[in-house]
Amino acid sequence: MADEKKTKVFIIAEAGVNHNGNIETAKKMIDEASVAGADAVKFQAFKADKLVSKNADMADYQKKNLNKNNTTQYEMLKKLEFGEKEFVELSNYCREKKIKFMASPFDNESIDFLAQIEAFPLKIPSGEIVSYPYLEKIGKLNKEVILSTGMSNLGEIEAALSLLTASGTDISKITVLHCNTEYPTPFEDVNLKAMITIKNAFPGIKVGYSDHTLGIEIPIAAAALGAEVIEKHFTLDTDMEGPDHKASLTPESLKEMVRSVRNIEAAFGDGVKKPSESEKKNIKIARKSIVAAADIEKGEVFTPDNLTLKRPGTGLGGMHWNQLLGYRANRKYKKNDFIDKFIIG
Repeated sequence: MADEKKTKVFIIAEAGVNHNGNIETAKKMIDEASVAGADAVKFQAFKADKLVSKNADMADYQKKNLNKNNTTQYEMLKKLEFGEKEFVELSNYCREKKIKFMASPFDNESIDFLAQIEAFPLKIPSGEIVSYPYLEKIGKLNKEVILSTGMSNLGEIEAALSLLTASGTDISKITVLHCNTEYPTPFEDVNLKAMITIKNAFPGIKVGYSDHTLGIEIPIAAAALGAEVIEKHFTLDTDMEGPDHKASLTPESLKEMVRSVRNIEAAFGDGVKKPSESEKKNIKIARKSIVAAADIEKGEVFTPDNLTLKRPGTGLGGMHWNQLLGYRANRKYKKNDFIDKFIIG
C-alpha cells in the first residue's frame, strides 16, 4: 500500500527576542525570513510585569550569552518587550512581505491581543504547558495551536492536550512540537525519536520539532522523520548582545535549512515504487538483453553455453532466460545478435 503523500512542512523562522527591542531590526528579520522561504516569522509577546517576578534569576545560558550574573530575568525581558503598537506594525509588515506573522503569548493579555489581530496559529511556549488558566483560555478560542513540549513528559503533554480540547479546541487543530529548551541543545540530548513517540501516543495529532541545536542537521533530520512543523531561531548576527543570538542561525544558514527541508519534501514522493520520469530513459541503457554468445545455427538448441546477457535492454529481457533454454533457434544468429522476442510468445 502506498504511503500517504507527504504534506508541506510549515517552517517557522523564530525571531523571538533577537530584535533586541528594536522595531527596525525586527523588520529586517522579517525581510530575511521571507527571502529564506520560511512560511512564518514568530516573535514573543509578553508583558515583563506579568511574566516574571522582579527577583527571578536568569537561566545559565542567558547569563553566559549576556555575560552578566547580576541581571534579573525581569531586567533582561523589560528591554526586549514590544507593545501592541509594535506588533500591529510588524503584523502589517509581514503581510506586505507575504509571510505569516506569529507570536508566542506569555500572558493572558497577550493571548487576547494576538487573537484580536488574528495572529494564528498561536504558539504555546514550552514553559506554559503546565499553566492551567493559560491553556484553558487558548483552548476556548478553538483556533490553530502549536504546542511546544520542552522539559515535559508524555503525561504532561496528555494533560495539556486534554485541557485544550476540553476547553473547546478540536484535536485536529493542534500540532505538538518535540523540543529541548537548553540553548544550545547538546546533540546527545535532542532525543529526536521522541517526536515519533508523541505521534504514536496521540493518534491523529500533528507533530513537529522546535530546534535549539547549533547548525541545521537536526531540523533536516526531523523533516525526514515526518515533522509537519519545523521551528528554528535565527538572528541577523550571532555576535549581537542578547540571550538567544549564539544558538540562532544566520540568515544564510536559515536559507540553507529551508532549501534542505524543501528538497526532502520533494524526495518523499507518493510512495508508489515505479520508475520515475527522469530515470525511464535509463532502462534500455542499464538493463541487458539475451544475445547469442556464439554463432548459432537454425534449429540449434538454446543453452547456457550459446547464450549470454549484454546491454542494451532493447531485446528479450534476462528474466526470460529459463523460458528460452531448450527452445530451438528459429533462424541463424551471429554472435551478439539479439534473440528474437517472439520465440517464446
